[in-house]
Amino acid sequence: MKKSKPVTFDDIAKYTHFSKTTISRYFNNPESLTPQNQKIIAEALKKLDYRANKVARILANGKTEFIGILMPDLYHHFFSRILNEILGTYEEFGYKFLVFVGNSKEEVERRYIQELLAYRIEGLLVLSHTIPSESLAQLQVPVVTIEREDAQVCSVNTDNYLGGQQAAALLADCQCDVLIHVNSPSDPSIPAYGRIRGFEEYCQSHGLPHEVIIRQLDSSQHCDQQLLREVIDYLDTAYQGRKKGVFMANDTLANTFLNLLFRKHGCFPADYQLVGFDNSLTSSESVLPISTIGQQVDQIAAAAITLLQQQMQESKKKKGATQGPIHQIIPPVPLERQTTCRPEPKKG
Repeated sequence: MKKSKPVTFDDIAKYTHFSKTTISRYFNNPESLTPQNQKIIAEALKKLDYRANKVARILANGKTEFIGILMPDLYHHFFSRILNEILGTYEEFGYKFLVFVGNSKEEVERRYIQELLAYRIEGLLVLSHTIPSESLAQLQVPVVTIEREDAQVCSVNTDNYLGGQQAAALLADCQCDVLIHVNSPSDPSIPAYGRIRGFEEYCQSHGLPHEVIIRQLDSSQHCDQQLLREVIDYLDTAYQGRKKGVFMANDTLANTFLNLLFRKHGCFPADYQLVGFDNSLTSSESVLPISTIGQQVDQIAAAAITLLQQQMQESKKKKGATQGPIHQIIPPVPLERQTTCRPEPKKG
């Protein structure tokens, strides 16, 4: 079967009776044409079965429409969820994505960034924590980060401090005798540290007995299971006979914690209440649906892409000094499920 010859700008110009310059303007600066002329050319493209030569357009205007994404890992369900939401913005924004997973290795991630720059990305989304924002700000492309240190770059984050307070308030409403927060060592400059601070300050201001347990979590499922098994043994001994409200740093850890409770006790013990953080599928589809502080991932992804697009447009204008970093905060939403139970109100 004979292959059809690719449709050229010259073919479109002859079909529409416009000049090739006008056709070029349609692709590179459509706003410079009247809506009527845009419609005529668009209809001609359909009738001629025009297929854009992406490589030629890149060489002509330097726009690749590529955005780089640097992920720390896909072990945590939050990262896979946010990646899925970002990739789903293609229909609305038209950007294509190059995704690298660095597994929290700075040397590897710096190499990945150079690889992305070699592909002439127009912008970069960073969720990994290894490279400081000072270094990211020196890259020759706009950068927006999500849930990481962001002093010198634009960012979109959850209000983690509010989330920590919401978790403590929920457990307090369940009339727990002691509130416990389990988390990993964290730098105060990282947004997620707000979960610890919000939890502690709520407990302190309301005079609630509490404890923050820091362990080297979030490394692997095997290591997390071993460490959380030790945490459960400690809680069962230190707070025996007391109602324990446990706030885990994320839903991945909350699900592991719940599974270990079932393995040890054969059920979800009556003296435990459990809250996670993220609202990932692992919380809603767990053996018992887990109460959680839900991050609004769809809003975070949309805000990050929108903010990055604005920064890319500003970068192309090149009108003197750019404004300082923009930080957008998305509020979390508490979701009560079967691992928390408020007491029934007393009847009059």
